[in-house]
Amino acid sequence: MTTNPFQLDGYMIRRKVFKLFGSSFHVYDPAGQVIGFSKQKAFKLKEDIRLYTDESAGTELLTVQARQIVDFSAAYDILDAQAGTKAGGAKRKGFKSILRDAWELMDANDAPIATVQEDSGGLAFLRRFLSNLIPQSFDVKDSSGVLQATFKQRFNPFIYKLEISIAPGATLDRRLVFGAAVLIAAIEGRQG
Repeated sequence: MTTNPFQLDGYMIRRKVFKLFGSSFHVYDPAGQVIGFSKQKAFKLKEDIRLYTDESAGTELLTVQARQIVDFSAAYDILDAQAGTKAGGAKRKGFKSILRDAWELMDANDAPIATVQEDSGGLAFLRRFLSNLIPQSFDVKDSSGVLQATFKQRFNPFIYKLEISIAPGATLDRRLVFGAAVLIAAIEGRQG
């Protein structure tokens, strides 16, 4: 097992598409080893995603918690469970996300430091109104516009796969990138 998943330059999130109640997903390192597991309960009003090192749920790595029960521009705290500290947060850009998913990443003091945005407006439009079979792709850029990471969905009708690649020389806190990817995988799972 990888000792610190927040030091990796890439990983894959996999979730079964057809599940009756709740949702669960695994996070794999580049060698295919499980480095994270999350099981979400169905019908929760307030999002609370717990990421553990494995299916035994013995060691918690990261927690992503919604601040409000229902909010169009939802804000989430990303907490480092090992250190017992807030790594930062993520906030959905309400109306901007209707046609093209957009998120703002914040530091521990809620100052904006990066954005996560769906690849292109045209493809986003096709995904929403014509077919959700077109895989999503997201760019993570810091406040200067420098690419920090990419999230690419790999098409598979039975398993949701989100591949995360950290850009060479990236300076953004990997816990935020990891938390944002987990959040997007969980949210898209309910929308798709």
